[in-house]
Order: sequence, then C-alpha cells, then structure tokens
Amino acid sequence: MIRPVCTREEHMAGWPEGEAWSAFVARWQAACAGDAVLAEWRAGAATRFAIVSGDARAEFAFGDAPAAADFALEAPPHVWALHLLPIPPRHHHAIFAMRHRVPEFRVIGEEIAFLRHCHLTRRVLEIGRWLVLHGDGPVPAFPRPVLPLSPAPDVAGRYLVVSADGRDWRLYAESAGQGRDMLCLHTAGADGRQFHGIMADRRLTERYRLTSFDMPWHGKSPPPAEVPGAWRLTTDRYVDLIMGVVAAAGLNKPVLLGASMSGEICLEIALRHPEAFSAIIACEACDHVPGRRTPWSADPRINQAIFAPEWIHGLMAPQSPADCAAQIWWHYSQGGFATFHRDIGFYSGEWDARDRVHRIDTTRCPLVMLTGEYDYSCTAEMSEATAAKISGARFTRMNGIGHFPFAENPPLFLDYLLPALDGL
Repeated sequence: MIRPVCTREEHMAGWPEGEAWSAFVARWQAACAGDAVLAEWRAGAATRFAIVSGDARAEFAFGDAPAAADFALEAPPHVWALHLLPIPPRHHHAIFAMRHRVPEFRVIGEEIAFLRHCHLTRRVLEIGRWLVLHGDGPVPAFPRPVLPLSPAPDVAGRYLVVSADGRDWRLYAESAGQGRDMLCLHTAGADGRQFHGIMADRRLTERYRLTSFDMPWHGKSPPPAEVPGAWRLTTDRYVDLIMGVVAAAGLNKPVLLGASMSGEICLEIALRHPEAFSAIIACEACDHVPGRRTPWSADPRINQAIFAPEWIHGLMAPQSPADCAAQIWWHYSQGGFATFHRDIGFYSGEWDARDRVHRIDTTRCPLVMLTGEYDYSCTAEMSEATAAKISGARFTRMNGIGHFPFAENPPLFLDYLLPALDGL
C-alpha cells in the first residue's frame, strides 16, 4: 500500500533537501548538458521546464528557451520519493503513468509544449534518478537491467493473401517452432517483431508453432492505394482479418495470444468464434478501457515518431530489460502516419463489451487472462474484474511486467504463459 503522508525518511530517500538542493541541481544540470542522449535530441528544441517538489524547484533549458518555464512537473515530496526508489511502485515509475494514475502529480503550463518535449522531460528525470541512485554518470540510454543477448529467432516469413472485410489484403506473416499452432496478435501501432523474443525461446517453440502477422498498414504489410492515415480498425474488420489469417495460413485450431488491443479482440473472438481455437490467452485486456484516446498522436504540431513511443514508454515495467525497451520504443517510432492513432480509436473507443463478456462460454474454448503489474492503461484490477464476469475464466497478475508482456520481457512472460498453457 502507498502511504498517503510523507515522513522525513521518505523525503530523504528522494531529492536532496535544504542547502544541498542548489548543489544537486547544478550537478543535475551539468549531467544533462553532457548527456549523450540529450545531445542527439536537443537539436531544434526551444523550451524551458521545471521539476517541482514542494518548495524545491529545478529548471532545465534547451535551445533558445524562453525566460519563464513553458511547463512544470509538480508533485509533493512523497510522490517523488516513490518515483526515485530503485524499483518504483506501479503508477509511480514514469511521467505518463503518474499523470494518469497519481492525482497528486500534475503537469501544469502549456500542454502542447510538454507533449512536444516529453522525450526531453523523461530523459532529464532519468538523469536525476541516476544521480540520486548511483551518484554519477554517464547515464545509459535505457537505464534498465542489462541481460545477455538473447538468441535470434529462427523465423520464416511470407506474404498471405487474406480475404477479410469484403476485400483481399496482402499481409506479411512469420512463423517459428513446431507442434501445436499458436496465432500471435501484435499491439496497437506495432507489428509481428514483438514476438521475436518468445519465438527464440525453445521452451515454447519445441511445443508450439507460432505464427504472427502484421495488420494492414502495419510493419511489412503494405497499405492499399488510399490516403495515408485512412486506416480504421473496427471490431468487425479485426475479427474478419484474424479469421482470414487462420484460413490463409492453414492453422489448425490454434491457441490465440494477444495483448492490449489484441487482448481485447481475443475476448471478442471468444464470443464469436470459440470453436475455431483450442484456447485463448488474453493479456492486458478487460471489457472496456477508457481514457487512452489522445488527439496528439495525429496532431500535425506533434512529431508522431517521438510522441507515440514516449506515450507508451511508461507502460513498460521498470524491471524490463534495456534491449527490449529500446526495441519497443523504436518499433513505435516507425509506425505509419496515424496508424497508432486509429488503432487506439478501437482500443479505447469503438470496442466496448461490458454488456457482453459474461456470455463467453469457456466450456467451448478455455480462456486465460494475464495482466502485468505495471500496466496503468488496463490495470490488473480491471482485468480481474472482467474475468470475474466470465464463468470458468482464469486470471493471473504478472508481477514485474507491464503492458507489452511478450515484447518487453519475453523470459519472464514465459514463466507465466507456460504454466497457463500446461493447465489447459
């Protein structure tokens, strides 16, 4: 439980206080000036912002900055103290997580200035945390656990002609492993590369033949000759694409695996086509996710290649490995114009099954729901409440994992997935 008051010990565990504050800020600003990441990112920036903790304030300027701060990140000392712990508790680990789930945390000032420079703000906070926890730099580009390089997946790629939604689509698909079929669905704005981590793990590939595909307008699946940004994802279109891939790839009653928006569609598939699948694993899913639609992901004043990965960065757990976090950030930076935005229109808008999920019949197809501890979009409590509406559904909270379980920490995710598969 998070204590609602701040003790002196909690404050001392956070930013320095008293006379030490000015010296710490000077060291912080110097570390930012010498940081390799900010050296790449500061070109063209012109902003000033502040980090505020109680009466303490630190300002950071980039480029031809105004005299006064454009915006400020404000929180009481006990909130910052939790953020600065070596492993912060959920909802206190990232800017957008705190903004969404911690009422005492505020971003005040010019909204668009913050969103245009949220990557700089996140990096400045990372440097500050590093100085508090480790004393000196240089700060790694992704200050997260570093694991040995994982083996490369042995994947085979091909293009499928998929009939769905009244037309034929050419979709790129990859497969790896042998045995029982498993169909893997990527998250909003991403592509099938998210599954390379689990496709490289023999614990899974010795027993399952994994197939992933890139949705239209995503990854290597080419868009039709339509206006860029014309992609729209609806429940009916999504279901048709999945069933079309099952037919085109010749999959035999596969296990269906998805997370986030693809976790939602797993629940819809459980309603519409349970007989076509041997089991359904819905991760980071619930019957309705409000509050994640944002106009900024398609606003011409915002660099989508920066905003989209920053918007999702805090959805990952702080324990997730650096190389995985770097890949997820990069995947989201590569998304086509407005593709992520249109997907979120489905994820946090068009899809709403609050009046239907109770009709899922798990005797026709087993349903397992897995949700990460650090997911602040679809929280573990939201998933558990949905599972409670479905007779026979099994729910497990995945500790140390966020919103992208199969991509952000494949080995840890398999520690949860494999027992769920064994129990089917």
